[in-house]
Amino acid sequence: MISRYLTPKLESRLGSGKAIIIVGPRQVGKTTLIKNLLENKAHLFLDGDDPTVRILLTNPNTEQLKNIIGKHKLVFIDEAQRIENIGITLKIMTDQFKEVQLIVSGSSAFELNNQLNEPLTGRKWEYQLFPISWKELEDTIGFVKSTQQLELRIIYGMYPDVINRAGDEKEVLKQLADSYLYKDILAFGGIRKPEILEKLLQALALQIGNEVSYNELAQLLGIDKNTVSTYIDILEKAFVIFKLKSFSRNLRNEIKTNQKIYFFDTGIRNMVIGNFNALELRQDKGALWENFLISERMKKIHYEGSLAKPYFWRTVQQQEIDYVEETAGRITGYEIKWKATAKVKIPRLFTETYKAETVVLTRENFNQFL
Repeated sequence: MISRYLTPKLESRLGSGKAIIIVGPRQVGKTTLIKNLLENKAHLFLDGDDPTVRILLTNPNTEQLKNIIGKHKLVFIDEAQRIENIGITLKIMTDQFKEVQLIVSGSSAFELNNQLNEPLTGRKWEYQLFPISWKELEDTIGFVKSTQQLELRIIYGMYPDVINRAGDEKEVLKQLADSYLYKDILAFGGIRKPEILEKLLQALALQIGNEVSYNELAQLLGIDKNTVSTYIDILEKAFVIFKLKSFSRNLRNEIKTNQKIYFFDTGIRNMVIGNFNALELRQDKGALWENFLISERMKKIHYEGSLAKPYFWRTVQQQEIDYVEETAGRITGYEIKWKATAKVKIPRLFTETYKAETVVLTRENFNQFL
């Protein structure tokens, strides 16, 4: 069992008088995390996948909720996004049953957030759970074992089932992609053309580490730019991908509006393009390594509640820094290389203009970054 970073945070919020909300994609361990948190604690478990539970929790009044909750002081509602108007129901429970601690999980963050933000304003602690982070893996199995798994984790990713079912990684990832990438997103995202979603994901998967043009994607897929933007927004809210904006402050020749898009999990990315070859056989290993490190950094920033803002930096003359972080006005640039012996030229324009510290990340020192 891999210890999750959020566990002590969630424990500290129990009894706070606010609902605890955990969102994230399917199969990242939300239910397992909460059940471990509530182990040996008397609690009521309500499964949003159960049709009876959905009926009971759809627009109930206070008396009905009183009967449902009974004498329980801890109530766990799983897959809450499946329940119609769940935000209003949770608001009533939080306001009328102040002695009850609500814990709520939901897979489709974009759907759940739409229902929760307004009704639960000021009434919730909200957390995102991602696939296993490198720090969680290293803290659980140790530095040596985790480092021995590095290439496997880059190729197959960090989903709990993928890590725990060695030898079955491809099958697990296929099931994940089929259910979570396509069924869930198509169901909740209002996407009418699944073949377009699949082609868009493949195009994005082949462009990791490069700047993404919505116009070029629209031409490639034969759809309009607004549809591309909408689909990418849905994929981001569903924790499939995330955007990295360009860093720009002073210079006329800096690229100011472009962005890069990465996958939250490199195993899902490789499943999308159907390539699980060993790194030594891959032409995209540099981009894959970059995606892996930056996605792991995103987990770290989020879990630690850091105020760091992530970017990349590039000029029209193709001077670039792979990853830039701004924290309280301090700017740090990171160049990411798979081989420690690779030649690295840090643009003086960047370091001198922004008084920036720069770090070269390789397999030998990446742990300090994560």
